Amino acid sequence: MATLITGGAGFIGSHVAQRLLAQGERVVILDNFNDYYDPALKRLNIQRLGNHPNLVVIEGDIRDAELVNRIFAEQSISRVAHLAAMAGVRFSVHETPLYVAVNLIGSMNLFEAAAAQEVKHFVLASTSSVYGKTEVLPFVETDTADRPLAAYPASKRAAEMLGHTYYHLHAMNVTVLRFFNVYGPAGRPDMMPMQLMEATLSGRVMKLFNGGDIHRDWTFIEDTVSGVVSALERPLGYEVINLGVGNPISLMEMVEAVEEFSGRTINWEPVETPLSDPPITFCNNEKARRLLDFNPQVSVHEGLRLTWDWFRQWKKL
Repeated sequence: MATLITGGAGFIGSHVAQRLLAQGERVVILDNFNDYYDPALKRLNIQRLGNHPNLVVIEGDIRDAELVNRIFAEQSISRVAHLAAMAGVRFSVHETPLYVAVNLIGSMNLFEAAAAQEVKHFVLASTSSVYGKTEVLPFVETDTADRPLAAYPASKRAAEMLGHTYYHLHAMNVTVLRFFNVYGPAGRPDMMPMQLMEATLSGRVMKLFNGGDIHRDWTFIEDTVSGVVSALERPLGYEVINLGVGNPISLMEMVEAVEEFSGRTINWEPVETPLSDPPITFCNNEKARRLLDFNPQVSVHEGLRLTWDWFRQWKKL
């Protein structure tokens, strides 16, 4: 039996694969190595996993229903960590058809294949972006989350609700994990921590929304992975669960931390916050603590230091 990890060459997916392989489990990765960011970084993530006897890597697209069905039929899939997605709130603003095709139709293909093979455990990655510009702070799962600000969160929220259909009709355990701003070593280059670290070398002028006075609830990669693995091990029926620390910091605080670790000054200028971006993400993680024994260990300051240490080695500084 095997765990299927879609998007397993990506930042979170490759770390989940690494954890499961270390536990002696069989892993099947499905990833299309798309160019939303440099595919070479995803190839490096796969290389990091090594030539492991319990690992199968399949290059393909979740929009390919025939391929998805074949994987479920041939690879003895017993559970799914569906982490593949078109990511990025701002990029989605002008790419609605693409985001619906990947994040909703692609998810449907996986649910359909899982139902056909009677796979009973499905973990679906979602996002804190589904909460939009809510006035309910901290973000809590009982919020309706029905006012998305862009196609990315809208497509993710739709996939969440689709998951309930498969729970209801097929007795499939579906756990939706709403990730909060995941960062860490080998992180996505489009995310702010990596962009700021790159800016310490390039001198690039960073555009800070609202002069750096926006707040995000950053979650270290190893804490996120612990939450995903716990969800994979606990069939819960249908549950939507926030996965974050619950301690948002301002963008300016992040700038100052990176400057502290690097010993360099980051050049920046204030810009207006786009309509697609909320002023804050703020996680109520009580449900994750209760159902998943989620207990994040790494503070943002410590996580940024660990990320900078990795970045410095990667860049040979």
